[in-house]
Amino acid sequence: MIRFFNTLSGKLEPFNPIVKREVKLYTCGPTVYDFAHIGNLRAYIFEDLLKRFLVFRGFKVTHVMNITDVDDKTIKGANAEKVKLQEFTKKYTDAFFEDIQKLYISKADYYPRATDHIPDMVKIIKGLLEKGYAYKKDGSIYFNISKFPNYGRLSKIDLKELRSRKRIESDEYEKESANDFALW
Repeated sequence: MIRFFNTLSGKLEPFNPIVKREVKLYTCGPTVYDFAHIGNLRAYIFEDLLKRFLVFRGFKVTHVMNITDVDDKTIKGANAEKVKLQEFTKKYTDAFFEDIQKLYISKADYYPRATDHIPDMVKIIKGLLEKGYAYKKDGSIYFNISKFPNYGRLSKIDLKELRSRKRIESDEYEKESANDFALW
């Protein structure tokens, strides 16, 4: 029997996939504004070990790893180099694939890119705005964590005790709460 630590319950629990003998694994891939560093690569190695273990135990694993090819850092980098965003991110995406090959990390089955799903993101954000979970401020859109009572439950963060950190306080954006995060 395979058991995993359940962050929500705080206990080791038996692993029972939704579909018997099948696992769908979604992992965060690179934000392609710079070369991967050892901390990034550590995460990809762990994901690969998990996937290999599940396959070894007889599971059919479908692995999806996103590639964030548009955000403030990628746009800033492309502008600094005076190249198109796609050209800028391609360099780091190619380097990522070279790195994982050199480390013998097995490839994911799918690598969706953020730029391929912008209409989907816009639709979701519009829905959050309509439901009052998000707001517009200073040209950006933020998620209002106070509107989501279970926010922090998984990470065991108590919203009432959550304090703004110096890094958040220095944020140049005008938000309703320093703890709200940018959606767009």
